Amino acid sequence: MGKYFGTDGFRGEANVALTVEHAYKVGRFIGWFFGEKSRKERSENARILIGKDTRRSSYMFEYALASGITASGADACLMHVTTTPSVAYIAKVDAFDCGIMISASHNPYYDNGIKLINSSGEKMDDDTTALIEDYLDGKIGELPLATREKIGRTVDYVSGRNRYIGYLISLGLYSFKGIKVALDCANGSAWNIAKSVFDALGAKTYVINAEPDGTNINLNCGSTHIEGLAKYVTDNQLDIGFAYDGDADRCLCVDEKGQIIDGDKIMYIYARYLKEHGELVNNTVVTTIMSNCGLFKALEELNIEYAKTAVGDKNVHDYMAKNNNCIGGEQSGHIIFSQYASTGDGILTSLKIMEVMIAKKTTLSKLAEPVIIYPQVLVNVKVKDKSAAVNDPFVKAATVKAEEILNGNGRILLRESGTEPVVRVMAEAESEELCHRCIKIVVNAIEMKGHNI
Repeated sequence: MGKYFGTDGFRGEANVALTVEHAYKVGRFIGWFFGEKSRKERSENARILIGKDTRRSSYMFEYALASGITASGADACLMHVTTTPSVAYIAKVDAFDCGIMISASHNPYYDNGIKLINSSGEKMDDDTTALIEDYLDGKIGELPLATREKIGRTVDYVSGRNRYIGYLISLGLYSFKGIKVALDCANGSAWNIAKSVFDALGAKTYVINAEPDGTNINLNCGSTHIEGLAKYVTDNQLDIGFAYDGDADRCLCVDEKGQIIDGDKIMYIYARYLKEHGELVNNTVVTTIMSNCGLFKALEELNIEYAKTAVGDKNVHDYMAKNNNCIGGEQSGHIIFSQYASTGDGILTSLKIMEVMIAKKTTLSKLAEPVIIYPQVLVNVKVKDKSAAVNDPFVKAATVKAEEILNGNGRILLRESGTEPVVRVMAEAESEELCHRCIKIVVNAIEMKGHNI
């Protein structure tokens, strides 16, 4: 991770950690960097695609980025409020030089972020983000301003969002007619996209949390507060529910009984479906180290192999691309279907789960039944220095002590967050009580050494 760009872009509280000046300078560098490349290869202005979520500050950052981009001589094409996967899709199919998504994903409204996407619809490479960081820190000299006819243009590109909606609809193999579906749009990017897709495919669609006001994104709703959707599904006797996060690159499900179906169970359901059809490439599911032991045991029962990467959908994607895998993701609901998308896509995930449920003519609860989830507890500890806390010998010794208590019947993980100033301590064991006991040992060590805030 760099100084500014973590595992999911440049993220922080708007105008505190991530300021409008940062956004303008990112735009300046992006416009100049890709402009130089474009003029050499095509003798024309670079084209930079910008999308945003519904946070109040997203509009401010959109204008700042566009100003920087056009000042450097590139064109800024605005998709307006849209999802992260839609920016990735359009950046690729419409041959943009770069895509930018303004979002802090599942974080509260006062945070925001700048996610950079390359021309292949994938997250930007580390070398390029390192150059941007050097420019932000003044290590690269001032960039030339475009003048006269070389100044870039700002172009309305809402048509790209509409074509992305059409693409999702085209992936529906079956009619959803007669199926009652709930969608929790988290007052975020999915609010004006998800319902259009499900309605077009014939579902009886019920939508909640689709009235964004700039400050209610992810507020007690969406994939981070899925209990509201679970109650809504059972109260209204619906067949299934899907919850998205702020920028709709992740999805969690609720079955007809109100039970939560997380990313691990989603991967199991679709991997099993692919294997049954002889389409599970390399017979492998790509997970992260945070996936539950219950998933691994269920996959082993089906003789399906699995790989574990570091946390972050970028790490999952990179492994999948290198090894030609077709499904992978995170417990949190970032699921990558590489045949259809280059990044996690919440609405696409919900469509693929609908496909399996309809094809197999069964309920979501039945599809997820074979996965017996081990109790798992995650505690976030705010710290002054993430690396110092994780690498402290005293803290490491406490982690070993906790592992000894588990005696091979579980695990404990200590890792730095890629998006927040916290250390995450996760325990997985045969009981929640044992999880809490082990986590307390590690958290106490962090606090005793004064790392916590």
